[in-house]
Amino acid sequence: MRACPDLGGPLTMPITTPFEEHTDRYDDWFDRHEAAHESELAALRAEFPATDPDPAVEIGVGTGRFAAPLGVGLGVDPAPAMLARAADRGVWPIRGVAEALPLRDDGVALALLVTTICFVDDLDRTLAEAARVLRPGGTLLVGFVDRDSPLGERYREKRAENPFYRDATFVSVPELLDALDRAGFEAPSVAQTLFTDPAALDGPDRVENGWGDGSFVVVAAETTA
Repeated sequence: MRACPDLGGPLTMPITTPFEEHTDRYDDWFDRHEAAHESELAALRAEFPATDPDPAVEIGVGTGRFAAPLGVGLGVDPAPAMLARAADRGVWPIRGVAEALPLRDDGVALALLVTTICFVDDLDRTLAEAARVLRPGGTLLVGFVDRDSPLGERYREKRAENPFYRDATFVSVPELLDALDRAGFEAPSVAQTLFTDPAALDGPDRVENGWGDGSFVVVAAETTA
């Protein structure tokens, strides 16, 4: 396992403790819902740049369940236990928060944010930081459970029972598109999947353009070239 750099300073992302205390539970979800995970990966791949982006970073990498299979080599997260799992999956771990990324300006070709935006302190600052670290013409991929989808509504209704979503702030697709525009991103493209309850899938779900029917949405946008 690679060592996790300690960059010092306060870590301000508010929802860290559940991921430290329930790392196994988080990781086990992907094993128990393999078809849903494969569906989410397929939606992300559908919005990947045509040319191989290198270097690439996942912001809020968690245990590396998305970065590793997508070939994203760098992962930023505030939770050391999660970063340790990501490192075991071959992702270089960097301890930090989405609102103050410990990365240089114009340093990466692709930034990935998967099931992370509902846990950040400040969405606008997070997207501004993603824009800062991306090269001109770089791509940001945001994968998330749409607040207005069936799964998003269920998560909100049962949030008190879930240690991860108890303090989450869910976002709708129009809200994210507005925030991307404020941050200076251009040419957004949207894909969706999980038209079926993840627990009911016996194989990967389909991926379609747009939003409004699938619970998991991927929005791709570019920085100014």
